[in-house]
Amino acid sequence: MSEKSTKHQQSLKIPKPILITAKLLELTSSKLAMKFASKLFTTPMKYKIPKREIEMDRNSVQERLVLKSGKEIVVYNYGQGTKKVLLVHGWSGRGTQLVKIADEMLKLGYSTISFDAPGHGKASGKTSNMTEFIAAILEMQTKFGPFEYAIGHSLGGMSILNSIKRGLKVKKAVIVGSGDIVEDIMDDFIEKLGMNIAISKKMKASFEKKIGETMDSYSAYIAAREVAIPVLIIHDNDDADVPVKAAHNIHENLKDSELMITNGLGHRKILGDAKVIKKIVAFLN
Repeated sequence: MSEKSTKHQQSLKIPKPILITAKLLELTSSKLAMKFASKLFTTPMKYKIPKREIEMDRNSVQERLVLKSGKEIVVYNYGQGTKKVLLVHGWSGRGTQLVKIADEMLKLGYSTISFDAPGHGKASGKTSNMTEFIAAILEMQTKFGPFEYAIGHSLGGMSILNSIKRGLKVKKAVIVGSGDIVEDIMDDFIEKLGMNIAISKKMKASFEKKIGETMDSYSAYIAAREVAIPVLIIHDNDDADVPVKAAHNIHENLKDSELMITNGLGHRKILGDAKVIKKIVAFLN
């Protein structure tokens, strides 16, 4: 096993009882094992808001919105600028997670709109998936748009590319630590659970039956082929959650993109890095 995949395992920190349950279920019934894995895969972790995000939380106008699916999101309207930037958090993130970027946008005279996706932050519910992130983004455009730019982290980056493919109108986009191939993400998750890869195939088939589309059609590199606007891709070489190869593959499939590869920032620290924020500002301006 490579050093990177070892770091990835460490970053995930799946509790031992869950790993034991996964193994026992797999020995008992592949159907039960698949259902257990699917539930885990669609259940984000909710974290306490860190100190650095409190000011954005306190100073933003917040409201609850119900999507067509019946799922709830919480919207954050931050700043007074008439021109708006859409910010999209990643899996297990919050609407205030891109605070350092948001503060920089305010300095430039923009306001930001962000949200807690279903099952995230202050939003009700326990489960979510990328289709709900996309639905939330398109709802944001209807209710609060138009947006000048869209900036997304991790799953938020994937969701922005997929949303542009489905009608989100922005002049430029920035994706940070974005995932890429959905099947790889699912396989990786199943591997970390210590389960057989066959469970991932069953899980994929189950999701596809529910949404009526292939999971691969949601992969970032596929969406990228239909994105004509300039996109800045930022990724760290030491990202233990999403391998850096994702950034290179997305870059190769975009018509107009810039690639910034950093070192030593990992998957989350990258959001607050001064050089990263300076690059985002330069790209948008």
